[in-house]
Amino acid sequence: MSSLHRRIHLTRGPSYILAVLLAAVACGGRVGDREGARDDELDVFTAGSLARPVRAALDSFAPGTGVTPRQETAGSVELARRITELHRIPDLLAVADAELIPELLLPAHAAWYAVFAHDRLVLAYRPGSAVAARLAREPWYVVASAPEVEVGRSDPDLDPAGYRALLVMQLAERHYARPGLAERLRARAPRRNVRPKSADLVALVQAGELDLAWLYASVARANGLAVVALPPAIDLGSPADSAGYAMASVRIAGRTRGDTIVVRGRPIRFALTVPLDAPHPERGAALAAFLLSPHGLALLAREGLEVSDVPMVVGTGVPSAVTAAVAGAAGHGAAGHGAAESRTARPGAAEDTP
Repeated sequence: MSSLHRRIHLTRGPSYILAVLLAAVACGGRVGDREGARDDELDVFTAGSLARPVRAALDSFAPGTGVTPRQETAGSVELARRITELHRIPDLLAVADAELIPELLLPAHAAWYAVFAHDRLVLAYRPGSAVAARLAREPWYVVASAPEVEVGRSDPDLDPAGYRALLVMQLAERHYARPGLAERLRARAPRRNVRPKSADLVALVQAGELDLAWLYASVARANGLAVVALPPAIDLGSPADSAGYAMASVRIAGRTRGDTIVVRGRPIRFALTVPLDAPHPERGAALAAFLLSPHGLALLAREGLEVSDVPMVVGTGVPSAVTAAVAGAAGHGAAGHGAAESRTARPGAAEDTP
């Protein structure tokens, strides 16, 4: 296995993490920052599905550090292209598909990344709605493909939830042995119901403008929506089903506009990195370390994110603050300090409570 793809094994403890974090943000984190950067800035790009939990973490991180976070949200593919095409480089990038970093950013724009959370795809709906009553008596794929039902999804060329929705449709066709099901499901989510990122669909479901929307379970839960719990064989949430997921594929926009890549089904994992040309690399590393620490993971979990017990770091040149933070998570046991509980439901059934 190459050095780029080895897992970093870590041993340092919480006291070391604190010392490194304090050093990184001292005097506004000026040590090691790019020449000409303002003393108080911290630019953060986050996937729409991560906007709420990362905002909560930033509210805890910023006081006392002398930094002013600026958070920008969009679909993860779009964020990566802002780096590769527009050369707009943040101090920290958090995406909803970990594999986008090696596929679109390594090695020119990033050297490492940390996987810190996982999720599953669901069909979300408003509790008490007409579609809720139908889901209680009909299979979800019958309801979601009915001509009178309005279904929303995000743009697959901009947002991982968008191409994951298409992958799940393909997997559902195979799982239920119903030829043509994927196309029927896609037809009920036409272009007029497509938004740049999946988080944009939440308000439309809440307002009754959409009956159903393809969302991450964590996003639906955080916004009080009920969900259809799909079978693990198709919801992209089970590592044990990785081989089956890989049988589905979609083609999406690549590193630059006009370029394309093929994305195969894979378990949903969220990741972050500090880009190589970050304007304030020490501050970006300090924030990454905070998010990956037991306290940071607990803050993310309180906002509904299903965090990893121990983040996995891949790559080279990992900042010492990040190394220490992951070591602290390994020793502390993040799952016992606020991590979201696993939710179970009968596959294909509606969960009435968010």
